[in-house]
This record gives sequence, structure tokens and C-alpha cells, in this order.
Amino acid sequence: MSSAGQDEDKKPGDSSSHINVKVKGQDGNEVFFRIKKGSQLKKLMTTYCDRQSVDLNAIAFLFDGRRLRAEQTPDEVFSPFPHVSCAL
Repeated sequence: MSSAGQDEDKKPGDSSSHINVKVKGQDGNEVFFRIKKGSQLKKLMTTYCDRQSVDLNAIAFLFDGRRLRAEQTPDEVFSPFPHVSCAL
């Protein structure tokens, strides 16, 4: 099933290779990412920290109360509707 947040210009069969991720900071700011399910979360974490001007070692990314590791992939951790929180 496709959600309304997904792009309509995808090629058939391409929807299963990417996932939309929302990262919500302590300040309530939300940043959205579209990443491949097999990519390491380090890419998302690094990009988020660069955009927010925060050191990667000074922040924790959490999903369902558990800390995410940079080497994990979305396939390993996320449910169909991922929402990641981050804390300083």
C-alpha cells in the first residue's frame, strides 16, 4: 500500500527500496529524509547533524526508546512508519 507522503513519480517496484524517515529534535523541529532501506543510518545521522550544526558525538538518535547505531539499516529497525527522535 502506498501512503500519501510518497512521491507519485516513482518507477513501478521502486517503492520497496526506499523509506521515508522523520527525525524530530528536542525543540520539536522535524526533518524528513528519504533513504534506501539497505543504507546504513550513519548517512542520515551525519546529514541531520550537518543541517542542524550539531556534533554527531553529542547527539543520540532514538527509535521506540532505543538508541540507534550508525551501522544499522532501516530494514533492521524500522516499522512501516518510522519516526526517529534525537536528544542532545
